[in-house]
Amino acid sequence: MTKDSTDQLYEMDSGLISDALKIRFFPHVNHEGQGARLIDTEGRQYLDFSAGWAVANTGYSHPHVKAAVIAQLQRATFGGLLSSMHQPALLLAEKLVKLVPGDFHKKVWYGLSGSDASEAAGRLLHLATGKRRMVSFIGAYHGSTAASMSMSAHVAWTQFIGGGHVTKIPYPHPYRCPFGDGISGEDCAVKVIRYLEDYIFQTICPPQDVAGIIVEAVQSDGGDIVPPPNFLPMLEELCRRYGIYLIVDEVKVGMGRTGEWFAFQHSGITPDMVIMGKALGGGLPLSAIVARKEILDVGPALALFTTAGNALSCTAGLATIEAIQQDGLVDNARKVGTYLHDRLAALQDKHPLIGNVRGLGLIQGVELVRNRTTKEPASSETAKVVFRAFELGLIVFYAGMFSNVIEITPPLLLTELDAEEGVAILDQAISDVEAGRVSDTAVARYAGW
Repeated sequence: MTKDSTDQLYEMDSGLISDALKIRFFPHVNHEGQGARLIDTEGRQYLDFSAGWAVANTGYSHPHVKAAVIAQLQRATFGGLLSSMHQPALLLAEKLVKLVPGDFHKKVWYGLSGSDASEAAGRLLHLATGKRRMVSFIGAYHGSTAASMSMSAHVAWTQFIGGGHVTKIPYPHPYRCPFGDGISGEDCAVKVIRYLEDYIFQTICPPQDVAGIIVEAVQSDGGDIVPPPNFLPMLEELCRRYGIYLIVDEVKVGMGRTGEWFAFQHSGITPDMVIMGKALGGGLPLSAIVARKEILDVGPALALFTTAGNALSCTAGLATIEAIQQDGLVDNARKVGTYLHDRLAALQDKHPLIGNVRGLGLIQGVELVRNRTTKEPASSETAKVVFRAFELGLIVFYAGMFSNVIEITPPLLLTELDAEEGVAILDQAISDVEAGRVSDTAVARYAGW
């Protein structure tokens, strides 16, 4: 493969690749990667604070994952699961049911992405319960299939009409509580639960008709929101009281990112269904649901894909879990995540643009605002900071309902020295934007969200 210039490849990308597939923040060309570093076709190296939207939890080219995938390729380029079985899928399923808490009979469903896993979860849940309705949260991003979009309530999907069977309610955002300013995080969580039980359940969404409530333990694309510690336990208690299944979407924040294998474990709850994707396949397409047997066994061939649970992806998934365990990456995410959070929080005293820093382990969000009192989102400034950081050698993206949250999800092998380097680049990028040194023209081609 020839190493064409970035400009040449950008023009090819513009002419050949569908815009519906893209979120471009800057003209980066992936060529190779090692650990937490990426190298483009021109040989320039970048520190990666994105892990490809939280996919590369073990970093790039992890030797254990790479060796396992190569060995499986030498055995066969494909092995399916629909009408036969294979060892990698069984061994991975055995690992997953042990990682997910719960003293009930758990089974595993395989897909190719978080989107199809969310869709399958909703479909199987409706069939298993005979109930028509679901509840999800404003800001949620559960996928980009028609059914997973209907469960989502993210600004990216406002042009699509979601399913009328899904009722969306506020998520308890400690920095932007939907019930008003000056409300503490825990009080905000109480108001959300009361709103659901005392108003929504009593009016448009009878609880006896609700099959499940789907929630993110950290709402990532909605703005990297860590809910108050009382929220998930209260939500679980409400589900148990009304006989509603609790589904937790761990597609982006699972697999060790928050300093626990799953983000919901910080709250001590036991979901009925856990949805996984992104990092699960170690870079190959793989998703999974771990759930109660009575949900996943509702009937044969009701949610399947020919290449789902293929031997190559399952081999990569198994090797990824082994690498995370062997390298102590869950503990590292907790330790380095705390260090990174503290360094980012220190920037808040220096930069008026920073309104809030929040996170859990190695998912951190830096929300930029034009005014700390009004909390007016600094959306265009955020795009400029991310673009300028790229110019300085840091890969980082932004998210949030107002496109004003710098999202930091680096590989879990990040070191404190890496964290220090990345924060220093962000510091410089924010300074350059605050000083007006990044023009609107520079970022005009890269609209992001």
